[in-house]
Amino acid sequence: MRLGKIYELYKQHPKISTDTRKIENGSIFLALKGDNFNGNAFANQAIESGAAYAIIDEPAYKKDQRYIVVDNVLATLQELASFHREQLNIPIIGITGTNGKTTSKELIHAVLAEKFKTFATIGNLNNHIGVPLSILSINTETEMAVIEMGANHLHEIGFLCSIAKPDYGLITNVGKAHLEGFGSYEGVKKAKSELYRWLSAHNGVLFLQKDNSELAEMANAFSFKKIINYGFSSDNDVYGKLEANNPFLNLKWMHGNESSVVETRLTGAYNSENLLAAIAIGTYFGLTREEINHGLENYKPENNRSQILTTENNTIICDYYNANASSMKAALENMQSIKSTLKKTVILGDMFELGEESAYEHKKLIEQALHLENTNCIFIGTAFYAHKSNKALFLKTTEEALEAFKINPPKHQLILLKASRGMAFEKIVSVL
Repeated sequence: MRLGKIYELYKQHPKISTDTRKIENGSIFLALKGDNFNGNAFANQAIESGAAYAIIDEPAYKKDQRYIVVDNVLATLQELASFHREQLNIPIIGITGTNGKTTSKELIHAVLAEKFKTFATIGNLNNHIGVPLSILSINTETEMAVIEMGANHLHEIGFLCSIAKPDYGLITNVGKAHLEGFGSYEGVKKAKSELYRWLSAHNGVLFLQKDNSELAEMANAFSFKKIINYGFSSDNDVYGKLEANNPFLNLKWMHGNESSVVETRLTGAYNSENLLAAIAIGTYFGLTREEINHGLENYKPENNRSQILTTENNTIICDYYNANASSMKAALENMQSIKSTLKKTVILGDMFELGEESAYEHKKLIEQALHLENTNCIFIGTAFYAHKSNKALFLKTTEEALEAFKINPPKHQLILLKASRGMAFEKIVSVL
């Protein structure tokens, strides 16, 4: 069936499902394939569960006219999303970067939603499947959209831009992450700059953290319709200064001749840049100071990103959704800057996908952590354990740490939990 006819069916049934456990009545099921599953085999189950149609790419699974056979289901999903984007007459803001993508996306959404019906990527659906699904979740009532784009190889951001077609964009930062896929730090910069390349080629507007010399250098290689600068120096269009970090952030920000202070429920000094990005976008789209501050002050972080959790025994900074060398370094610097009467403990878990630089980066982080003042250090995972010494507690696995904390739990402490997602640090929280 041709794409135009599939799109007509989508307009009649604008709910897309890829998981038979979450089928909505009247939705369209797309039979995606993975390394360990074949969605075609679940098409019948999807129809029986209430799906109006099932899009498949193996004719043997077709039972009646509700089964639509295409050459490739994933390509059809991506082409359908790209076509839908072309029908949407709304501004789309594209976000990528090594760290802070999801938090920035949430903050920008919180601000814009004060004035506009705004859609933002749900969770971290930011890859070659998630971005098309996000675009297809945008309905006719939506006035603006914020789309997060992630990558672990070159050319992925460029491809995602061809689907989302952002009119506006920003790169939060560049750092050492997914080095196995990118090959090097220079590879990371080249990959992220694909968003700049898209905006430049399509007369787009860039929001730039101009005080970040690497981002400024990357942007200088392109020309844009307009650049809105934000940062910490007074020559930016929007600039700010961190007023408090104990552990929640208070940020003073300036635009034009007026200043304002926003009191947030975010932790992490590194989030100052993410706040300023949201403020810069809010001012550009005409929101008042009161609207911007209200949006930011009512944003509460979740999903174990810069999230504060108070237990019976401790105050925990839950920041273990993901980790890389850059975000680990920033998290440790933040712990040093927090003013707290509680004793501090950092519990760090292994970082994944660092390739040949893994041993070096883990060793460097151990050295940084051990230099923190009045801070107890605990390192968990085989990559950290390879550098074991008597200067700190080293444990091989999360399960081993769980048992150790059950026997001797920390009490009355400010604790940082930071690790790659695969370390499953949520298990540890229950005993802290």
